[in-house]
Amino acid sequence: MPSVEDRQLRRVAIVGRPNVGKSTLFNRLVGRRRAIVDDTPGVTRDVREQPAQLGDLAFTLLDTAGWETASGEALEARMRRFTERAIEGSDVVLFLIDARAGILPLDQSFASWLRKRSAKVILVANKCEGRAGQQGLAEAHGLGLGEPIPVSAEHGEGLSDLHEALSRHIEPMPEEDEEELDPEAAVDADAGELTPARPLLLAIVGRPNVGKSTLLNRLVGQERVLTGPEAGITRDAIRVEWEWKGRPVRLVDTAGMRRRSRIDAKLEAASVADTLDTIRLADVAIVVLDASDMAEKQDLNIAGWVIEEGRALVIAVNKTDLLADDQSQSTKAWRKLRDRLEASFAQVKDVPIVGFSALSGRGVERLLPKVFETYEVWNKRVPTPKLNRWLREMETLHPPPLASNGRRIRLRFMTQIKRRPPTFVLSVSQPDELGDDYLRYLTNRLRDDFGMPGVPIRLTMRKPKNPYEGRARKKRY
Repeated sequence: MPSVEDRQLRRVAIVGRPNVGKSTLFNRLVGRRRAIVDDTPGVTRDVREQPAQLGDLAFTLLDTAGWETASGEALEARMRRFTERAIEGSDVVLFLIDARAGILPLDQSFASWLRKRSAKVILVANKCEGRAGQQGLAEAHGLGLGEPIPVSAEHGEGLSDLHEALSRHIEPMPEEDEEELDPEAAVDADAGELTPARPLLLAIVGRPNVGKSTLLNRLVGQERVLTGPEAGITRDAIRVEWEWKGRPVRLVDTAGMRRRSRIDAKLEAASVADTLDTIRLADVAIVVLDASDMAEKQDLNIAGWVIEEGRALVIAVNKTDLLADDQSQSTKAWRKLRDRLEASFAQVKDVPIVGFSALSGRGVERLLPKVFETYEVWNKRVPTPKLNRWLREMETLHPPPLASNGRRIRLRFMTQIKRRPPTFVLSVSQPDELGDDYLRYLTNRLRDDFGMPGVPIRLTMRKPKNPYEGRARKKRY
């Protein structure tokens, strides 16, 4: 029996004018908070996809931007085109209205456009808890899209009626597959192997307007996320399933991260929190820099968060075509970047740096080979016997210092307890006396001798247990 991942899931798009509760319904059906929800209209700008389930129905759910009547090249017009493209590529469309607000002219305009596709449109009246939405529910019959289904996305009411409507378009799952719905549930935190159920999770992070979304579109070869000259277009972390040379990759485009002192709105704070969550879950994080202003303090802050979370890091310098005219200035800028990285992250040497232009595509082909190379290093495991032979050599070359009591500190044993990132435990006779300098010496030699450049290495100490501790002394007579 094929799994849910192996079958081609039906695509269900949630559409409607701004601020009717599309993202709230999306989160309800997905079963977790995936989209940012706020009272501000127009929070969602890109098309977000996620596996979802309602009872025995499994499908791919799309959250879309609020539909508006703008045209031309304005941001709202580009958002509308993305929404219309999502509708054309969907099997079912959930047209959401706000029953409390009633039917507005924008609802009528959108309904008129949707009536040409009425065979796959389900009219859903949201915010129908209590009696507040009765008037709007009655008005919805006049849209010409059939019987409206009253729901409350926030409180989870009316989902049984929605299930009945969706079941006319989507076949129920076989019972054997119910446990296999969520591909993320199959992730082994230390497995390291990439399979169809375990793609490489690649986060694209950086300051606003450095070209993160343009880079994602360039990688996948299509306009998958919204781009433009406006800073801060991306607000949600948008996941895109992709393959690179047969290897599964889950690309995640994130909101730009400004300095904390400049974040003054609740919505922007939620976007930054979403980006930080993405970094925590990522395998590799690409920190995108602007070539015209490399190594700005916030760039180093973002890279520092990646390292602190133990993720593999690749520095991607976008817009390098801006440096091509002045060779001496270009060389100076690259040298400054490398010096600042080395000074700021002494614990992670030789972080890989790739320069390219996402707009023209020049140099982008070098990025993914470096990502997978760094990922392999991040997954490296050193056999315990080899590690302890190395430890004896290090102890001979550079003996540990004397403890304050005059006794020599003994390095008894070392083992690697996990990968992703490489994490080691050193058994030491007097761990409180060893000192950070000696730990740095061992960490740097680990990196050099076992070929682990550019990834965080964690080395902790513990004191070996005394086998006689707690035993009662035998009395001698």
